[in-house]
Amino acid sequence: MRVLALAGRRLAASLPTLVLILAGMFLLLQLAPGDTVDALLGQMGGGGDAALAAELRRYYGLDLSVPAQLANYFWRLVRLDLGFSAIYGKPVATVILERLPTTLLLMSAALSFAFFVGLVLGVLAARRVNGWTDTLISTLGLVFYATPSFWFGLMAIVLFSVHLAWLPAGGFEEIGAGYTGLRRVLDIAAHLVLPTLTLGLIFLAIYLRIMRASMLEVLTLDFVRTARAKGLDETRVLTRHVLRNAMLPMVTLIGLQAGTMLGGSVVVESVFSLPGLGRLAYEAVVQRDLNTLLGIVFISALLVIVVNFLVDLVYARLDPRIGAGR
Repeated sequence: MRVLALAGRRLAASLPTLVLILAGMFLLLQLAPGDTVDALLGQMGGGGDAALAAELRRYYGLDLSVPAQLANYFWRLVRLDLGFSAIYGKPVATVILERLPTTLLLMSAALSFAFFVGLVLGVLAARRVNGWTDTLISTLGLVFYATPSFWFGLMAIVLFSVHLAWLPAGGFEEIGAGYTGLRRVLDIAAHLVLPTLTLGLIFLAIYLRIMRASMLEVLTLDFVRTARAKGLDETRVLTRHVLRNAMLPMVTLIGLQAGTMLGGSVVVESVFSLPGLGRLAYEAVVQRDLNTLLGIVFISALLVIVVNFLVDLVYARLDPRIGAGR
């Protein structure tokens, strides 16, 4: 119960942050030139006339003052209404729900890959510190961290899709194939291999370096020497004593990296033509679709808050001092 109370307090403290993020994004977008009506008239070709533009702005509430528009937006959020997308011609909630599963699947796959592979490589590097294994893993981590994700994606397409023809170059699934059941699952998995690797490699580099440093620190602590003095074999010392404590910084980092991974999905989804929130955000910015962009920011902020909430629960589970001290 103490853990849940702690997590509840953290969750409540996130609400003012969410309000500030939405208000700040709304005000920043007001400083950008043009609006949704300008984008609509531009799509008509010829730009329309002033009377039509004024009528459209009145219809979408863009003729109101900035404070009034912000107040209307928050009032809609209270009623769980994200507004209407003039560009896509449907409610923003519908547009986002069509794209959200792709982003969630990509983020989950990339985060799982980065966390577990980074954990294993970090442990291997720490166990053979200053050896050739440690040097090789640390060098690869530095290369992965320093290389832009879009370059990884483009090179992966050239190698695995163009030259070797092993994996699809883009898209979420084979269009028009009509796959169902397990065949569709495998098809989607094949399409997500390259995007997952591209998005996950940079985070993998971070996790393995954090895990290596944390392992080296924990291995020097008194309770590890005590466990060894009791006659426990090295495998039990690592799995039951060292890993649980060394993983704490990595678990914390998951919450901190959730927002960064959402931002990275914009580039990855654009490179691989994935119909996710990242690509939708890019299209909303280009087309000045304010309601859609604010809806994406709102959902993204909620995702980050939920991830940090779950991280608090896991952290308290791994470190009993968190729940006992509150």
